[in-house]
Amino acid sequence: AVALDAPQPEVPEGTTLAGRARELERELRMLGPINPLALQEHDALAERHAFLQQQLDDVKESRRELLRVIRAVDREIVSVFQTAFQDVSEHFSALFATLFPGGSGRVFLTEPDDVLNTGIEIEARPGRKRVKRISLLSGGERALTAMAFLFAIFTARPSPFYLMDEVEPALDDVNLHRFLRLTEGFARESQVLIVTHQKRTMEIADALYGVSLNKDGTTKVVAQQLDLPTPLETDARL
Repeated sequence: AVALDAPQPEVPEGTTLAGRARELERELRMLGPINPLALQEHDALAERHAFLQQQLDDVKESRRELLRVIRAVDREIVSVFQTAFQDVSEHFSALFATLFPGGSGRVFLTEPDDVLNTGIEIEARPGRKRVKRISLLSGGERALTAMAFLFAIFTARPSPFYLMDEVEPALDDVNLHRFLRLTEGFARESQVLIVTHQKRTMEIADALYGVSLNKDGTTKVVAQQLDLPTPLETDARL
């Protein structure tokens, strides 16, 4: 009775009520069977979506915070590096002039406008030589230039002790003397440990530690404290 009393629905022009009914029935069949749990599934998916969206928002916020930290760390790195590099550069020029009387050396950045990605170049001109590239220097000159840079870092940022391994074999007598003079200066403030086979280097040491080989093939550690005037103190000619 309710259906019969209801007003007739409007249909598109040229379409009968029977035709419209058939169209609606076909659309219902195309929809397929009804899922009575659709509402519960929708609620579960909505809850899952909300959870994932919250997780995504947390990740985005963490990423923004991490980028802020990275930018702050980069600024600190640039500041600390520039200060340290300036100190090392000044000390290198001074030490190089000491190790190579009459020579000059400098350290500079390849990309001063991009400190985080820059390289470091060293120019060295020992004595009256016109060359500046380290590759054109002799083995001893290259070794002494490397030591000047190493000791420039030590001077700029002192340490309680320094460990060097076979750094002076390529040095001739004059350059070895300069190296030992420089080492003695650092030894007054810090402990300097040198692994060496050079007799003159051993002569300036306060203590010697070595390994001896016994006749039976076994080894033992030998230690000797020294309290003698060093050759640098007794030889006034060098």
